[in-house]
Amino acid sequence: MSQMIKPSKASLKRTARRTELSKRDSAATKWGTGFLIKLILMGIVNALGIFIIFTAFGVGSVTLGSLMIVLLVALDWVYFSRRTLALKYLAPGLVFLLVFQAFVIVYTAYIAFTNYGHQHTLDKQSAIESILLQNSSQRVENSPQYPLVIVEQGGELGFAVIDPDENVIKAGTASQQLTEVDGSFTGKKITEVNGYRIVPLSELGDRQNEVSQLRVALSNNPDEGAIGTQTGTVGYQFISSMTYDPDTDSMTDVATGTVYHANDDTGFFEADDGSTINVGWRVLVGFSNFAKGFGDSRYAQPFLQVLIWNVVFAFLSVVTTFLLGMALAIVLNDERLKGRKIYRTLLLLPYAFPSFMTAFLFAGLMNRSYGFFNQMLGVEVPWLTDPTMAKVSIILVNLWMGFPYMFLIVTGALQAIPGELTEAAKIDGASPFQAWRNVTLPQLMISLTPLLIASFAFNFNNFNLIYMLNGGGPRMDDASVPVGHTDILISMVYKIAGLTGEAAPNYGLAAAMSLVIFLIVGSVSLYSFKKSKSMEAM
Repeated sequence: MSQMIKPSKASLKRTARRTELSKRDSAATKWGTGFLIKLILMGIVNALGIFIIFTAFGVGSVTLGSLMIVLLVALDWVYFSRRTLALKYLAPGLVFLLVFQAFVIVYTAYIAFTNYGHQHTLDKQSAIESILLQNSSQRVENSPQYPLVIVEQGGELGFAVIDPDENVIKAGTASQQLTEVDGSFTGKKITEVNGYRIVPLSELGDRQNEVSQLRVALSNNPDEGAIGTQTGTVGYQFISSMTYDPDTDSMTDVATGTVYHANDDTGFFEADDGSTINVGWRVLVGFSNFAKGFGDSRYAQPFLQVLIWNVVFAFLSVVTTFLLGMALAIVLNDERLKGRKIYRTLLLLPYAFPSFMTAFLFAGLMNRSYGFFNQMLGVEVPWLTDPTMAKVSIILVNLWMGFPYMFLIVTGALQAIPGELTEAAKIDGASPFQAWRNVTLPQLMISLTPLLIASFAFNFNNFNLIYMLNGGGPRMDDASVPVGHTDILISMVYKIAGLTGEAAPNYGLAAAMSLVIFLIVGSVSLYSFKKSKSMEAM
C-alpha cells in the first residue's frame, strides 16, 4: 500500500513564494529603467531589421526580406510578451544560430544545385539587361553630344554628363543608370560631382580601354540606349546591336540577323548553330555539380589525392601535437621540478602569436634560397617546394603551433585526476609506466577525447596554415585544375571557386564540394563522439 508523502512547511513556503513571484510583473515590463533600456535596445534591433528588409526587397531578394520580417516579428513577440521568459534568454543564441549556421548551410546547399559561377552570376532579367547594355555599339545618328567627365565611385569608373535638355548634371556607372546629382559646372566643363571623384585623364593611362568599353545606361529602359565616349570629354548615345523579344524569349543580333533562343536548362541564349551569347544566368542544374566533382577526371583525380592527404594531415596533426603536449605536461606536472611556472609560461609563447603570422614567419624561414634554416645549415633543402618535404614541413609547423594547446588541456586534466588513484596502483605493485598506462591515460582520454575530436575537425579545415605557409603548393603537374600537393579540401575548394584568380569562378561546384566536406567532418565527429561516450562506461 502506497503512502502519500506530506510536504514540509518549508516546501509549502517555497512553493507559495514561487507562485507569488510568478504573478509579479518583470521589472522590464513596467515603466522603469529596465523597461526603457529594453525599449531602446529593441528600437535599435527593429531599426536594423527594417533596414535589412528594405535593402533585401530593394535588390530583389524577396525570400530574405520575408524571412527577416518573420524574424523581427518573432523577436518583438518574445521580448514584449509576459509568457516567454525562457525564450528571452534563448533568443539571441537562436538568432545567431539561424543566421550564421542554418542560413549559411541552406544557402550553400542551394548554390550547390545551381550553375552559379563564370558567366552565370546574374538572374535572367539582369542578364538580358547586361547583354543589351554591353552590346551598345551603334551610335544613334543625330543624337546630342553630352559634355562628360570620367568619375569614380568605390573603385568603379563611371560618367558624369551635362544633360543638354535639362541643363543638369547626371552621373552613373556600368551598374547604375544616369541619375541627377548635385554638382557644379562652368559652360561645358564639369568641376564638381557630389558623391563621385572626378578622375583626371592623366590618371587613366592603363584604363583607356576600360573607358572606351564603358557604357552607362540613360534610364532603366534598355531601348533608350547608353552613353559612351572615345575621347573622355564628350559622350554620345549608343544603342544595342541586340534586341530582345519577350514573346519568343529570344535575342536577335540586328547586324548579322542571328537569333538566340533562351535555354533555361543551360542558362544561355543559344543560336541554332550552338553558339551562345557570353552572358548567361543562374539556373538549377540538379546533381551535375556533384557528378562533375566525382565523375570528371579533372576534379576527381586530384580530389582523391587531396582527400587522402587531408585525412593524414588532420590525423598526424592531432597525434603529434597531443603526444608532445602530453609529454611536456607530464614532465612539468612533477612537483620535484623547480621553476615549473617559468617553463609553462615559456611553452605557451607559440600559442600567443597569431597563427597566420606564425605561418608567414615559417614561410620565410623555410625559403630554399634565403631562408634562415638553409643558411644556418649550409644546405638547400626544398622545404616548401618539394611535394614530400612540403608535407613534412607543414606537419612540423603545425606541431609548433598546436602543442601549447594540447599542453594546456592535458595539464588541466592531469591536475583533475585524484592522486589517490595513482598511489593505490603503486601500493598494488604497479610500476610508474603501468600506473600511467592503466590509470592516468584512461582518465585523460575520458576527459580529452571530445577535445581531440574537435581538434581533428579544426585541422581538417585548417585553411590558414595551408594557404599562408605555401598556398597549397607545389602545384600538381598532372592536374588540369589549380591544385597543389599540400592542398586540403577547403583550400582546393577555395581555388576552384576562382577566388585566387587561377581558374574561372565556379561557385556551384565549390558549394557542392563544401557540402561533401561538411558531411565527412560531421560523420567522423558523430562516430568519434559515440565511441568516446562508450569509453565513459568503461
